[in-house]
Amino acid sequence: MPVTRLLFATAMASTVIATVVTTVIATVIFRSDAEPALTTPLMGFSAPFVFGRFNVPKGNPLTVEAVALGRRLFYDVRLSANNSISCATCHMQHLAFTDGKPTAIGISGKKLAFNSMSLANLLWGSEHFFWNGRADSLEQQALIPIQDIDEMGQNLDELVVELNADAHYKAMFAAAYGDINADNIAKALSAFERTLVSSNSKYDQYLRGEATLTDQEDLGRKLFVAHPDVKTSLRGGNCIDCHSQFLTAGFKSLYDGFSNNGLDNEENLSMGLQIATNDPTHRGFFKVPTLRNIAVTGPYMHDGRFASLEDVLDHYNEGAQLSSTLSPLIMEADNVVRGAQEPIRLNLNDNEKHAIIAFLHTLTDQEFLTNKSISSPF
Repeated sequence: MPVTRLLFATAMASTVIATVVTTVIATVIFRSDAEPALTTPLMGFSAPFVFGRFNVPKGNPLTVEAVALGRRLFYDVRLSANNSISCATCHMQHLAFTDGKPTAIGISGKKLAFNSMSLANLLWGSEHFFWNGRADSLEQQALIPIQDIDEMGQNLDELVVELNADAHYKAMFAAAYGDINADNIAKALSAFERTLVSSNSKYDQYLRGEATLTDQEDLGRKLFVAHPDVKTSLRGGNCIDCHSQFLTAGFKSLYDGFSNNGLDNEENLSMGLQIATNDPTHRGFFKVPTLRNIAVTGPYMHDGRFASLEDVLDHYNEGAQLSSTLSPLIMEADNVVRGAQEPIRLNLNDNEKHAIIAFLHTLTDQEFLTNKSISSPF
């Protein structure tokens, strides 16, 4: 069966299997310092089967107590040095946990280097975090912005003292982990973030047989999964090669979830993933973000250079820049064989671009954007 037909068949078959869920049964973790009371498994947590397998660290199981604590910390301005911003300042729920700015702005008032990424569906995709992959786990990632002088600028020892002075936090930490310390702060934030699952968009409802796509949206879906082939006049956007169906995020294996998508030429390539790996072949690589809720998470790319989805489509349609680490997926197959150095040109017409954008809008999950169980507890 041709690849494109197989992809279409897979998408239709998923209407049957998408209702199958994987439930996490959390276990109790005991510590040798101040042991927590018996914790409560987070029994109601589930995720669509089609998103693929995921792992929760054995040392940080999902429990009611851990998630509640992490949620409170996520929205607490005390995590910043001057008590002015929280994690939620740069990760707002109604914007799918982004902030609407080209790049984030922390307590220093300076524009930071990177765009605030969505926190949806962190259980899947690459297990290397930040745009340049410099954190190997959510637990490691959680403490970096808290301490960064331009982001939240908080001293962890001072934060621990401040939280220990709060009787409510003392009780919550005792129930979830035991002591209040930096390690347990990171665990709690990570536990909450792992529950931020977006899986009830119109597209999800379509896969479950609960909704019908318009003709334009369905054309966009087909273009999204199709690889263009000039020999057969097959039209396609080639999006799925980097944004894995059905998760629409980067792939999990090693650094497959990172790519140089042709934003800059050789002279202007940023370090990107090379910062984490020290591998020159990773220069200009950045994390492939999820496209879930993409209509509300602009501006786009690691540096927020594109204001609209139309700008993004124009880049892939005609604007990719050549460099030594440019992804082969953005090179014309015939050009690679001939040894020619030329980025792909999709040559999508306006109707096709509008169709892809219409499909991307079907990935907006209003339930996720408004769910009070993951909003501020304050």
